[in-house]
Amino acid sequence: MSDSMRHVLLVSGGKDSTALAIYMKEHHPEIEMEYLFCDTHKELPETYEYLSRLEAFLGKPITRLLEDEQERGFDYWLDMYRGYLPSPNMRWCTRQLKIEPFEKYIGTDPVHLYIAIRADEHRDGHITSKPNVTPVYPFKEAGITREDVFRLLEDSSVGIPKYYEWRSRSGCTFCFFQRGIEWVGLLERHPDKFEEAMTYEKPEEGYTWREGESLAELARPERIAQIKAEEEKRQKRAAARRRPRTLAEAFTGEMDAEEEVGCSICHL
Repeated sequence: MSDSMRHVLLVSGGKDSTALAIYMKEHHPEIEMEYLFCDTHKELPETYEYLSRLEAFLGKPITRLLEDEQERGFDYWLDMYRGYLPSPNMRWCTRQLKIEPFEKYIGTDPVHLYIAIRADEHRDGHITSKPNVTPVYPFKEAGITREDVFRLLEDSSVGIPKYYEWRSRSGCTFCFFQRGIEWVGLLERHPDKFEEAMTYEKPEEGYTWREGESLAELARPERIAQIKAEEEKRQKRAAARRRPRTLAEAFTGEMDAEEEVGCSICHL
């Protein structure tokens, strides 16, 4: 391996990328790894706290891309897109806030990019087509599955993110891939973040985070009660057909059904 090769691991504040950072430190300490986090300025408080715990374990800092509020964070790009909110069909947030800052940071240097795709997943998670970047999949090579990821986290001092108590992924507070019950969780746990998300919506122009429903409508007591009732029914159906709980399920409850949906770089 060339001495000029850089070794980069993008962490998102999610379980898989965190577990990979732990795995690489424990199993390949000879690799001089660069840890990066693309900060949109709109992350959950739990995510920042989790990154601090990971830094303590690694014994080195995680470089924050877009750390300076004067850099081009979410609000800058929202203005550039004339208020058009990102959506599953128009994921400009991933391109502008995650991929391009990463590509700018590595430049033309030859890079091994370590990607936290597990052996039980059927995707590659590769985020760039730059010819100087070679993807590396340690979890796939080692046969590490979702259950193994949770064991890695449990056995370390890092543990799991606190947002798993109510949310299935890392990412922006107003991620449009959130389910209704996760929006309710944001409202109840971080009402200031929910209020901020509401300020971005323009229902009269069709700009809402959830298709066909504004956050103001979702926040009505009767709607919250409906969402919670639907979630309870979903969990009961899942419990009725589920095998005995695994370690991973014990940690995350029933919120893992939609976990694999979304932007790979955001929720790894």
